[in-house]
Amino acid sequence: MKLTEPKTKSAFWRLVLNNKFVASLVVILLILTIIYMLKKVDFIFAPLATFTGAVGAPIVVAGIFYYILNPIVDWLEIKYKIKRLWTTVGLFIGLTILIVWGIAVLVPVIRDQIESLAHNWPKYWEAITNEFERWTADRRYKALNQWFTSTNTHFSDYFKQFSANSVLKISSVFGTLTTIVITIVTFPLVLFYLLKDGHNLPKYMAQFFPISAQASFKELLTEINLQISNYIRGQLSVAFAVGVMFAIGYTIIGLPYGWLIAFFSGILNLIPFLGSFLAIIPALIVGIFVSPMMLVAVIIVFIIEQTLEGKVISPKLLGNSLKIHPVTVVVILLSAGNLFGLLGVIFGIPGYAIAKVLLSRIYLWWKGNSNLFDDDPANDGTTVEIIKPKGDA
Repeated sequence: MKLTEPKTKSAFWRLVLNNKFVASLVVILLILTIIYMLKKVDFIFAPLATFTGAVGAPIVVAGIFYYILNPIVDWLEIKYKIKRLWTTVGLFIGLTILIVWGIAVLVPVIRDQIESLAHNWPKYWEAITNEFERWTADRRYKALNQWFTSTNTHFSDYFKQFSANSVLKISSVFGTLTTIVITIVTFPLVLFYLLKDGHNLPKYMAQFFPISAQASFKELLTEINLQISNYIRGQLSVAFAVGVMFAIGYTIIGLPYGWLIAFFSGILNLIPFLGSFLAIIPALIVGIFVSPMMLVAVIIVFIIEQTLEGKVISPKLLGNSLKIHPVTVVVILLSAGNLFGLLGVIFGIPGYAIAKVLLSRIYLWWKGNSNLFDDDPANDGTTVEIIKPKGDA
């Protein structure tokens, strides 16, 4: 048995082809090139964007209701052997009764409060303006007064421009109303089939992949589904609890428009960290003009609500399922809100969770299949070939 001469790799192989830094730069360059080319041929995806805009809203709404109702369907199927079809039909009947009750009882109350608030809001705004100007009349607050005046003028000009262009926006309004009507009509159908057959969706999608990749694909879908379901169920449960707590608190202290403010407080709570503080602003404004004692009562209700939410409700309902650092959450909210507006603020966190799962899986696959992460000292660019003599067993 003898050893052959080591085959030394060239300098180009050692410095370029087998260099982790250069390979990373090449990957980044390829990704940027793909993004640039997709931007140049974006007209190809215009029909896809139109189709997504038409069917996206019903699917999103149906998906939200699916994550809320599917645990009930699974629990009844596993524990009591009730077929998913019958459970789904029963849930639809119960949901219909709940919606009819809400339309008959809650909507009139909220509608009356909206009309009353819209009627009285100019008086509130005028009082705020006069009071602020009185506070800033002192020379020491000259800069603050100038800022307030310019801000007030900006909003006045904006509303005048909006009113002047309202005729041009009629088509946009009709388009939005059409989308809402289509969503309300079609999402129950999508929801019905999701509840009935949604558990078979991963298996159905996996059959389009190679057999060797089907198990990994199912694990990926399971992980994404877990992330989304935990976030949606937890966030909606917390938002509902916040709305109920504010409604009870504002009713006890007798705050005008309490139910309306509580309703929007629950909706704004879907925005992590910032929603609760945005929700307290209208309550403070209304409380100021009722009486100083009402303002103090509003602050007390807010402190009690925040304490219960932070110490009891959020840890129980939401927990730390996404394991996202608070600074990361703030960055996501700012960037997604700037790019996509309100929808970006609401769906930025679950979108980040999905992207995190996908990128983690891609990175692990790349790490396992690339020689760039091979720390074996023997892999230094040389090979040793062992030649056995003829006749050796």
